[in-house]
Amino acid sequence: MKRRTFLQHTSTAAVTLPIFLNGNKLSAFTQHALFKGMQPDSDKVLVLIQMNGGNDGLNMVLPLDQYSNLYLARENILIPETTALKLNDKTGLHPVMTGLHQAYQDGQLAVFQGVGYPNQNRSHFRSTDIWQSASGATEVINTGWMGRHFDSITDGYPEGYPNNQYPDPFAITIGSTVSETCQGIGANYSLALTNPFGLSPLLEDDDMTADPTQCYGKEIAFVRTSIAQTNAYSDVITQAAEAGTNMVEYPADNNLAGQMKTIALLISGGLKTKVFIANIGGFDTHANQVNVGDTTAGGHATLLNRLSEAIALFQQDLVAQKLDQRVVGMTFSEFGRRIKSNGANGTDHGSAAPLFVFGSCVNSRMFGQNPTITDDVGASEGVAMQYDFRSIYGSLLNQWFGVPTADVKALLNDAYSEIPLIRGCETKDYELDPDYADPIDNPFDNTPNPFTGSTQISFMSTGEQIHLSVMNSGGYTVKVLVDRFIAPGNYTVTFDATNLPKGNYFAYLRTPKRQQSKTMIMQR
Repeated sequence: MKRRTFLQHTSTAAVTLPIFLNGNKLSAFTQHALFKGMQPDSDKVLVLIQMNGGNDGLNMVLPLDQYSNLYLARENILIPETTALKLNDKTGLHPVMTGLHQAYQDGQLAVFQGVGYPNQNRSHFRSTDIWQSASGATEVINTGWMGRHFDSITDGYPEGYPNNQYPDPFAITIGSTVSETCQGIGANYSLALTNPFGLSPLLEDDDMTADPTQCYGKEIAFVRTSIAQTNAYSDVITQAAEAGTNMVEYPADNNLAGQMKTIALLISGGLKTKVFIANIGGFDTHANQVNVGDTTAGGHATLLNRLSEAIALFQQDLVAQKLDQRVVGMTFSEFGRRIKSNGANGTDHGSAAPLFVFGSCVNSRMFGQNPTITDDVGASEGVAMQYDFRSIYGSLLNQWFGVPTADVKALLNDAYSEIPLIRGCETKDYELDPDYADPIDNPFDNTPNPFTGSTQISFMSTGEQIHLSVMNSGGYTVKVLVDRFIAPGNYTVTFDATNLPKGNYFAYLRTPKRQQSKTMIMQR
């Protein structure tokens, strides 16, 4: 088969070969196992929803106890306090998110405040890469966090797959391109799928020489393997789609809902795929985020309504089919928006933002506190980080898929604190460590606050590894105060800011069992 013919087939098939979509050169492919991961007989499924563009979390999860200062910072786009769908006395959801509000009432939604990472990068491309690879802000990792996990349970992938032990795709991205989240060392474990009923087999041709002694022989062999693999996976996807059903009606004008419909259909049809990835774009709301005269309506409200509706219908579908205890989902966006609005009824790139984890097996509660909004917000100030996103990834791997804690830490480069994320279902692979400490029960403060020059930060250790750092209002680390094992007791350290500009700073504390954040105001 000629190269041109091959590329035409790969670009028109409804399942897309990962090799041509992950941006890596064929010559770079190698493969070896790194960790121990989920068992092949596990029926657990993870659904990831990527909110592309950078979501304005302050207009999605509303900090009702901060409204007087929020009004000073974003009067032109602020959602009226009286319209909030209350989760508790201090926090509410955007009024269009009725589906997720009900999910919270039904015990099917966990809400995380202030999710991000240290040294926040505000580039769409780089920050997306960080979230997909689970790298630090200053390191580049060429594999995705789920790709590295799948590397742990395969040997020589994609050669020899599918097989009797793993007959189905490891991951499926709903759309035209695969997700870098599933990029492994040797190949991407995700197939891109647009229509499970319209799959076209790729042409396999023995004339495509695969002699390893010839120029690019190994690479040609890899391509042939990928073609055969894609055709085999296409067959099982079609079979699952034909065997599956949907028990609720999904609206035709909600693209995300259509993606979730396909995922529910394939799960219902018996597909053993571990990870599904859906996407919704449009969150880069620099302008016209809200309608003039009605801040509850506009582009952002439309997106939040679609997100809420899609998740709610998906969950209803799973419950109706008694599949809900097999599936957990998570939303994420590359960053939040700044606290201050701009002059175009929009918001610019910021730092941390809320994140949802949904399903019948989640510990349905608020994680973290409402962000502190001062009366003097800086022009570039973002929401302070309370949770490193890798702790949520790690808790899902550990508690949902049963990946050992030591392997989770190796996978995520130790940027992991345990969070009690899974509750209410039979999870034979996980039992929460009884020593878990809820952050709200642990003292963490600074005095004086506001301060000039320096302030004393107090914290408690139970005999554990302590990381204590200070970030500025843009989310960048300015000082690491503690990063070592600390014996049990109460401690105080000094944050000397005499050489730093005035403004808002955030103390961030991380241990293996908790994460906390504290706003500190430096005056001159």
